Amino acid sequence: MSDSLGIRGYDYIEFYVGSAKMVAYWYAKALNMEITGYQGPETGVRDRISYYLSKNKLKFVITSGLKPDSVEILNFLNLHGDGIKRWAIEVDDVEKIYTHAMEKGAISVRRPQHLKNAHGSVSEAAIRLFDDTELVYINRDNYGHIFKPGYDKPIQNIEIQAEETGLMAVDHIVGNVRENEMDRWANYFNETMNFQTFVDFQKGDIGTKYSALLSKVVRSEKSTIKNPINEPYEGMKKSQIEEYLEQYHGSGVQHVAINTGDIISTIAALRKNGVEFLSVPDTYYDALRDRKDIQIKEDMNELQKLRILCDKESEGYLLQIFTKPIGDRPTFFFEIIQRAGATGFGKGNFQALFESIELDQELRGNLDSNN
Repeated sequence: MSDSLGIRGYDYIEFYVGSAKMVAYWYAKALNMEITGYQGPETGVRDRISYYLSKNKLKFVITSGLKPDSVEILNFLNLHGDGIKRWAIEVDDVEKIYTHAMEKGAISVRRPQHLKNAHGSVSEAAIRLFDDTELVYINRDNYGHIFKPGYDKPIQNIEIQAEETGLMAVDHIVGNVRENEMDRWANYFNETMNFQTFVDFQKGDIGTKYSALLSKVVRSEKSTIKNPINEPYEGMKKSQIEEYLEQYHGSGVQHVAINTGDIISTIAALRKNGVEFLSVPDTYYDALRDRKDIQIKEDMNELQKLRILCDKESEGYLLQIFTKPIGDRPTFFFEIIQRAGATGFGKGNFQALFESIELDQELRGNLDSNN
């Protein structure tokens, strides 16, 4: 299902990391993804190494530099630490959407190119997002091999034992930007790709007694792409957005939400695989049980045991939980989400979620605005 610009949905997400092999093994174990592709010296690529991991519609690329002159990768890591360098949208026609984006003011990173080998060709182009982030347009309709040219099967048959997680696909990707940048980037999506703003959280909508933020959510015409954009708002102490901007040293992708059809089984498996999650107090579930407007099919005791959040919307409800930051810096993390008719982002959970984040900030010594 594509829209007037041929946008089909999310494709791959590429992370720049210090050690691709080690991080790829973590993803394979923790998220139960399969290492299905590889790029490196053995495939003719000399300056970097990349592992391609997949599970259902989920596609990740984990990349690190191999040489001191792998400047793009090393500069990114030195400034930001491990994080998302680029994420891709699958499209019908790369030339068409790139041309439209350029006419509407997009910042070009790579003009359309056709990557070819004996298995066919993949078309790609890229525009700039945030600071060092790229948005890639990709079409691989004419390609019949692993991921894209330059990748082949892993050089080793890697078997990693992990619990089945049931993770399905990217639900949404969240960007954190500096104060007064949110409107700029929301307009950038809307103007260059015919997105629309369908959620707008203003002053007082999201916050705790200590910190607050503003947020807009933009989506593509068919809602296959949904991107919240957050900016900090003044509070008594340092917000999670301010902490991110300080530790990441700029604007970028804060978290990726992955959907599942059975969040209870998914979180139980992820916990067994070693994934750490934020916690919420038992009082959250006491209040949830007292709410008469929420009727869910899941066992409330299991939600409490696994610390899964629940929120009601007019169309249904959603269940969600957030990991702790997965790297050394308190920047990038994952959200796991199950939707039962709901199209929003769990506004009713923001208070509990942000208080949980603030507890972690306090442990790191990053909650006080004077630090």
